Amino acid sequence: MTLRLHDLDLRGFASDNYAGIHPEILAAITSANDGHQIAYGEDVYTARLNEVVGEHFGSQAQAFPVFNGTGANVVGLQSMLPRWGAVVCTSTAHIHTDEAGAPERVGGIKLLPVETPDGKLTPELIDKEAWGWGDEHRAQPLVVSITQTTELGTAYSVDEVRAIADHIHPLGMTLHMDGARISNAAASLGVPLHDFTTDAGVDVLSFGGTKNGMLYGEAIVVLNPEASEGLHYLRKLNMQLSSKMRFVSAQLIALLSDDLYLRSAGHANAMAQRLRGALEAGIADGSIRGVGFSQETQANGVFATLPAGVADRLRKHFRFYDWDASRNEVRWMCSFDTSEQDIDAFVAALTRELAAV
Repeated sequence: MTLRLHDLDLRGFASDNYAGIHPEILAAITSANDGHQIAYGEDVYTARLNEVVGEHFGSQAQAFPVFNGTGANVVGLQSMLPRWGAVVCTSTAHIHTDEAGAPERVGGIKLLPVETPDGKLTPELIDKEAWGWGDEHRAQPLVVSITQTTELGTAYSVDEVRAIADHIHPLGMTLHMDGARISNAAASLGVPLHDFTTDAGVDVLSFGGTKNGMLYGEAIVVLNPEASEGLHYLRKLNMQLSSKMRFVSAQLIALLSDDLYLRSAGHANAMAQRLRGALEAGIADGSIRGVGFSQETQANGVFATLPAGVADRLRKHFRFYDWDASRNEVRWMCSFDTSEQDIDAFVAALTRELAAV
């Protein structure tokens, strides 16, 4: 039976989660489907995944597949902290704004958010909350969590990640990276994954796959075994242990093989650049008026401001989200299957709505 309920021509720019499964990943799931394999991670695919992860992040790296990004963040951070520990993050961090309080309520983790202009922490910003060690009245700041790429579409350079790690490690703190869009960062920076993770001093990583063509699943990747403990127990305790783990692992293997993670993310980044470039060209020649940009476009997201009312009218044709409705700021996301035609149609629709202002 073929079940198809959606319109194949419907396109959107709300989230890279809207895209389907990359054909190469779907093929990997199918290839892993026949026969029996031991459940709960004792399968050959999960064993192979750890070999592949070692090739990208170093032989010491170990992967723990989980169901989703929130699970990866919560369980990974739990493994890095004692009960009295706290995490310094940005005020826009996904763990702070978009995980329904899971780090606090499920993980029992105190978050110490810091305001940033571009979604990125610096040693100086970290110091605003990295203090009070030994004070029994204060949750102890023991982990810094950064997002790569950030929730504002910006990317940490290799040197920026290393500067944070070099600053916090002597303080007795460890570094967590929420890599929901880590592939987009790698494509943007043009360097191997280990350059801005293992080699730059990241201790534990949440490796994202769903936003880059996977059906579901992410992985906690422990880069520094001394910075994490208990994951074998915490994953089950937090309902993130998949019985049929081979299907998560097979997807991650496919994503990390033959540069699929780079090909998919690089295309999404290129489509975001095409979108921004078309809008900038229109602004320059006067055909587009009233559009501004609130962040640099360094990955697959474009953050812009529009005249009042334009976003709601444009959403009748293409779905996307407000980022800060109070200042008419919106976010447009591209994915591995965004086409040049999608971008051109979106720009044409936006141009029409702006002309009606």
